[in-house]
Amino acid sequence: MTTVVAPSLPAPGRDPEPEPRRRVLARLGPADRTFRGLARGSGLIVLAIMSLVGVFLGYRGWQALRVAGWSFLTTERWQPDAGHGHFGIAAVLLGSVLVGLVAITLATPLAVGTALYISEYSPARLRRTFISLVDLMAAVPSVVYGLWGFFLLQGKMVGVSRWLATYLGWIPIFRVAGVDPRDPLAAQTSFTSSTLIAGTVVALMVAPIACSVMRETFSQAPLGEREGAYALGATRWGMIRTVVLPFGRGGIIGGSMLGLGRALGETITVFMVLGALFAIQPHILENGGSSVSALIALKYGEAKELGISALMAAGLALFLLTLVVNFAASMIIARSRSGAATEA
Repeated sequence: MTTVVAPSLPAPGRDPEPEPRRRVLARLGPADRTFRGLARGSGLIVLAIMSLVGVFLGYRGWQALRVAGWSFLTTERWQPDAGHGHFGIAAVLLGSVLVGLVAITLATPLAVGTALYISEYSPARLRRTFISLVDLMAAVPSVVYGLWGFFLLQGKMVGVSRWLATYLGWIPIFRVAGVDPRDPLAAQTSFTSSTLIAGTVVALMVAPIACSVMRETFSQAPLGEREGAYALGATRWGMIRTVVLPFGRGGIIGGSMLGLGRALGETITVFMVLGALFAIQPHILENGGSSVSALIALKYGEAKELGISALMAAGLALFLLTLVVNFAASMIIARSRSGAATEA
């Protein structure tokens, strides 16, 4: 005879006591422990390499930082080998930021639209082809984009720059000093080799990277919420606007910030299109400008001991700026819904 013991019931009028939360322990096999160790070791190796890069740049750039002091961040001129310590990255750092902002402003809408089309609208039989084409664009060498931008895009964008200067010239960033954009005889060279053209070329370079991140996030939107939106009478765009885009906010931010980090460090394309102007240039339509990475590529071969140290210090500033952008993006993604779903 089997005796069944029923659980004790709480007394009438008394709330049942909550059961203590039990901790579930999963027994890991050898394969799980090996994978966890490899993943943890890989993460530690990446952090160690990044730390060593920062320490190396700081060590090699300390001589220039000690000579220039805080003026290294506020001085426009670049003459580290002249012996008087008048050198700094104010001009090139501003140029890097402006090129990055122009690039990410143009690349984000393009990447979002492409990712939405591939994940939501494209025919299933062509989706893999579109994904491969976008990934192929990310694999094109930077020098190819630079040649295309210098020889083809630059001449085609003079009209766009002139139109922006004509109708938006009252905004300081779109002003072109000393040139009347309405004058048909005005020299076109005033609008070439500008931050806008360089940022446009860089935007086409970083858009595929941002698009890949966004596409993966959009495809992970919950199927139940998609079907629920359709059941309530939403159109496809209504479902995308209320389900896919809110869920993929973290992917949009993450892809954009990843592209911004790439744009800040782009070298050969910016050097070929923008040239080198060691003066603060806040007007994106005006000829001339530079960036930190282009400065390093231009001056490294002819620099002496103090000049090498100054270039290392400039690289350290760009390294820290990129880290700040990426860490900020990681924090935003971690707080978003799609970022939490990715981590789960």
